[in-house]
Amino acid sequence: MSQSADEYDVLETAPGEEYAGWAVVSTDGDDPGADSVVVEVSLRGHFEPLDGRFHWYGRIVANEQLAERVRSGETVVLTTKRGSAAGRVSDVDPWGRFRIAGQGRPPF
Repeated sequence: MSQSADEYDVLETAPGEEYAGWAVVSTDGDDPGADSVVVEVSLRGHFEPLDGRFHWYGRIVANEQLAERVRSGETVVLTTKRGSAAGRVSDVDPWGRFRIAGQGRPPF
């Protein structure tokens, strides 16, 4: 039995290149619900042929709860409706937004 292109759509399983919407940032990887903050994110990503990995990155909209719990350089788990991934938060811009970046399967 052969499959048609309509039956197997690689775009359904491949990670997208952009995501903007709600996410949950968890600072305790062992218990995602223990110390979580709902945030708004804007993420992008691309496949990097030099290392063969998907690199994703973006900004987390300013959030007082998150700023109280997270410090630059800390690893967190970012969860969207499409999945979860570990990422590292870094520099805060003048508008209070954390930068976040990760490698491998993205959370979107």
